[in-house]
Amino acid sequence: MDKIYGFFDKVLAPLGGEQAYLLAFYKVFIVVGGAFILWFILKSILRFIEKREKKYEFVKIHPQIYIIAQKMVRYALMLATGAYIIRIFNARLIENIFYATFIIFFAAPVKEFLMITLVYLEKNIAKKTETKIDNIIFDLFNKFAGVITFSVAAILALDMLGVNVMPFVAGAGVAGIAIGFAAKDTLSNLIAGVLLIIDRPFEVGDRIEVWSAPKGSSTWGDVIDIGLRATKIQTTDNLVIIIPNNEIMKRDIVNYTIISSKIRVRINIGVAYDTPIDKAKTIILQVAKDAGWIAKEPPPKVVVRNFGESSVDLQLRVWIEDARKRMDTISYITDQVKEAFDLAGVKIPFPKRDITIVDRSKGADSI
Repeated sequence: MDKIYGFFDKVLAPLGGEQAYLLAFYKVFIVVGGAFILWFILKSILRFIEKREKKYEFVKIHPQIYIIAQKMVRYALMLATGAYIIRIFNARLIENIFYATFIIFFAAPVKEFLMITLVYLEKNIAKKTETKIDNIIFDLFNKFAGVITFSVAAILALDMLGVNVMPFVAGAGVAGIAIGFAAKDTLSNLIAGVLLIIDRPFEVGDRIEVWSAPKGSSTWGDVIDIGLRATKIQTTDNLVIIIPNNEIMKRDIVNYTIISSKIRVRINIGVAYDTPIDKAKTIILQVAKDAGWIAKEPPPKVVVRNFGESSVDLQLRVWIEDARKRMDTISYITDQVKEAFDLAGVKIPFPKRDITIVDRSKGADSI
């Protein structure tokens, strides 16, 4: 910058004379006029580049990039011109104020350019990934980009004015600690939200188990939103349960669709002890084969689990392509097996108790 100012001094040296102030105004007039001429030249160059680069997708989607470029070039010329004028009049008192003001001015186009860059990256990176967590991260960046940019600009401007920002930073740290103790639950949820974004135990659209569902209602649902403070889950009863992220991180997470939507369903069925096991298995397997949504591979399977008090406990194990049909599968198999057992004469046992009544009035041996 000093070399540029030295060049201007050499160019304007022929204007030297005894009237120093008149010379200074001549220099100001020439520098300001030259800045305007240079501005129109650079503006024409930017327009020429814009016309030639319209074929690129980035320029088509973000035509405002050239408006931002023009704004930054205009601010740069104003900064250089103003700095030289300050040097001419040796106005050191307003020099730092002038620089600090332009730091704030430059923050606006920098923030706009940063927002355009984030939107471009979101469309070309986050939208092409299968996970939707990336969209949440970019959304957070979009929300805080302006705050971060202007905060940095303010700190630099204060430093330019000679204001020691360290006491403010230290004070902000102490205030942050106090706020942290006062809002520890909120901060805990925020930290847990960040960990959920990083660890990804589930994503938007996954079906997970809901341990805090109201009594008697569905205990699983689909994740519809993952926020920094809480996660929203829509159950199969169309209830939306909002769970603080801190609570989620403390519990086991049962995710039915994290690998694929295909899961195995187990259905317990009891038969009487006098029922031929092979016959019962054949009936149950036939019912499973008739259900069109049950996978053929791996094939349905019936196993004997144990001998109960009044029944032989069987278990049908089937694979289904859509985890969301789990309860439908259990209901269908249970209904159809009951009807098939009734037609085949297979008894479904129930607990039986023998009661003996003793008439003590006729003696201990009388029954």
